[in-house]
Amino acid sequence: MKTPKRIQPLIEDGLIDEVIRPLMSGKEATVYLVRCGENKRCAKVYKDVAIRSFKQAVQYQEGRKVRNSRRQRAMDKGSRFGREQQEKVWQSTEYDALYRLRNAGVKVPEPIGFFDGVLLMELITDESGDVAPRLNDVLIPTERALGDHATMMHYVLRMLCEGLVHGDLSEFNVLMAADGPVIIDLPQVVDAAGNNNAPTMLARDVANITRYYAYYAPELADTRYAEELWALHEAGALHPELKLTGKFTTEERHADVDSVLVQIQEAYREEMARRERLRENGM
Repeated sequence: MKTPKRIQPLIEDGLIDEVIRPLMSGKEATVYLVRCGENKRCAKVYKDVAIRSFKQAVQYQEGRKVRNSRRQRAMDKGSRFGREQQEKVWQSTEYDALYRLRNAGVKVPEPIGFFDGVLLMELITDESGDVAPRLNDVLIPTERALGDHATMMHYVLRMLCEGLVHGDLSEFNVLMAADGPVIIDLPQVVDAAGNNNAPTMLARDVANITRYYAYYAPELADTRYAEELWALHEAGALHPELKLTGKFTTEERHADVDSVLVQIQEAYREEMARRERLRENGM
């Protein structure tokens, strides 16, 4: 096939020998199956911001910082240079996240390198050595659904231990590899501490995955992993080997109305006394 323009420099530099075919095209990138020597890999080519259809990027970028103060100031101001730097940060975020998450024990593709808007990474395969299908394209026995859902919740836990929330997790962003589910598509990954949308996005991620597996194992529909995870996160009680229960009870307390009324009355008396003193002093 014709070599995409963005991949041509990698062929000229000997990093890629051949583009075999497109694998998938999404809202922010197109992924190609490529050959690198004797190995088959993936090359993810990010779309230019002008044509990218990911409309809510600002929500995901909140809290992202760069070490270079000049670049950060330009990004904050929204200048032309700043927008260019923001785009570079958006594209390199996935590469950085893949490294962090692999080191944290989350199953994601191994990143090989990032070259001017092209992410070269491991090809995920199934039992036959073919390109692994997306979770949405396979049928799962109930026992497998329960086990894989538990695995996915553990991956979400480990991501949160790293301070990250996927932000767009669903059955369309999980591949079924020979040894279990693999999470993909991370350019929109969210900073759990710096992004005000993080708890909402975590809840959506968990709901999407749970809804899918609950089709095969209905008992999963009653679990509350998102609330459990975020409560543990806020309490600083997360660790990578924590055993989640999927249970969460909202603490309900009855308001002490009498105590509140007493405080209101005391505040009223203090205010009246203050005004009386002002009158006495002719103020």
